[in-house]
Amino acid sequence: MTEATPELAIRPAAEEDLPAIVAMLADDPLGATRESPDDLTPYTAALKRLTDDPHQHLVVAVRGDRVVGTLQLTIVPGLSRKGATRSIIEGVRIHADERGSGLGTRFIEWAVERSRAENCQLVQLTSDVTRTDAHRFYERLGFTASHVGFKLQL
Repeated sequence: MTEATPELAIRPAAEEDLPAIVAMLADDPLGATRESPDDLTPYTAALKRLTDDPHQHLVVAVRGDRVVGTLQLTIVPGLSRKGATRSIIEGVRIHADERGSGLGTRFIEWAVERSRAENCQLVQLTSDVTRTDAHRFYERLGFTASHVGFKLQL
């Protein structure tokens, strides 16, 4: 017998979501080296900064009472492209139990629609060079690998 799957909701992240969010951020080879699920202090401070900034949208996907995904959408006004506003999708994570369920697609579609609602002309994201499965996923959704990204660790 197949059990009905509870409806999915996408909503702003709250402090009580932090343990689940940080656990998802840490649940891969890259995140395991840079996240600290045992100490939520820096994440609590970061959530406050994000919540206070109207250009930041840290959201979670919730199925039933369980957080199963997270992403951050940042709205960036600019001068280039004739004063275009763009959005940046960052920190996309889907709980291991939900991968392959279509949640990732639904989440990115939510971010693109929200970007349109914010009058963005461009949606961009970066993905670590080692995340080849993620690259195929984003390309399947219409994103193109059009730029080379650079970072400087401070």
